Amino acid sequence: MSPMSDSKAKSKHRRQSSPQDALSALLSEPAGDPIRRAEWLGELDRRLHPHLPPSLAPHARLANVKEGTLVFVVDAPVWRTKLRLAAPELLDVARSIGLVATEVVVKVSSTPHAPPERAPLQAIPLSSQSRRALQAALDTLRPAPEEDGES
Repeated sequence: MSPMSDSKAKSKHRRQSSPQDALSALLSEPAGDPIRRAEWLGELDRRLHPHLPPSLAPHARLANVKEGTLVFVVDAPVWRTKLRLAAPELLDVARSIGLVATEVVVKVSSTPHAPPERAPLQAIPLSSQSRRALQAALDTLRPAPEEDGES
């Protein structure tokens, strides 16, 4: 076997090995670092979120951790104040899970984190005239009854 055919055989063999899962392949590349970081930040947010005051929790999320600073984003200035008051507890929790956290920075976003809750729809009662008109419209959609004995 010549060296040329030997290298072809090796490369062919490599291609036949089991394919990697797409996410695993992406994460193994340098481009996977932002994805890993986003997953890590999401996990940190899930661990810190239960320690936020219940009224504040739906309005705040962890956006970044950089050089000992926890960066949170809130959807209104009032929540910035409430989050600053909760900062000492958040720093304690962050340290307890292994982060070197020394400061909390809160930024206000112009877009809400969750869509606003919609008021439940209430049925509006039909007037008797509207009820009759609707019934007449429905009656036009029903097939006419067949008469027996006539053909």
